[in-house]
Amino acid sequence: MNINLNRRERLVIIGAAIFIGIFIVFQAIIAPVFEKRSDLSHKLTSRQQTVQEMLALRSEFLSIQQKAVVSQKEFGKRPAGFTLFSFLDRLAGTSGVKENITYMKPNSTFDEATGLKMSYVELKLQDITLEDLSSYLFQVETSENMVRIRRLSITKNGENDELISAVMQVETAEA
Repeated sequence: MNINLNRRERLVIIGAAIFIGIFIVFQAIIAPVFEKRSDLSHKLTSRQQTVQEMLALRSEFLSIQQKAVVSQKEFGKRPAGFTLFSFLDRLAGTSGVKENITYMKPNSTFDEATGLKMSYVELKLQDITLEDLSSYLFQVETSENMVRIRRLSITKNGENDELISAVMQVETAEA
């Protein structure tokens, strides 16, 4: 095949061949390298975020573990045979509000997620002063028996401005 081409046509064909060759080399070698590099960069960023999340979760786990150890020690400080009902009754007697108790309703549930038995006592105090209620609440909340007031409702009694009624739910975990 002998094709007679003038010089300009040969330059155009050679230029097109060089362009096609460079395009093929770029598509076959250079572009995949940049794509792979970009993919690896994205994977690296993703893995770094995963590592950061794992470190944060580890820190949270260690904090929860420390709190569990402290809680175990606090549970160990409770007197043998501790019950929430008797604790609240005894505390009401020592703080002078026992005669204001209208009712005490004990209840308990088992929390399957934590494996703990939660004890609740709903307690109603009738015709009590705000100072006596505050004192009783303070003694409940600051005791070393890991007791907390879950709910509290205070209402004013009639026309006497000094007397109130309070319904509270007190809870604690039992081992």
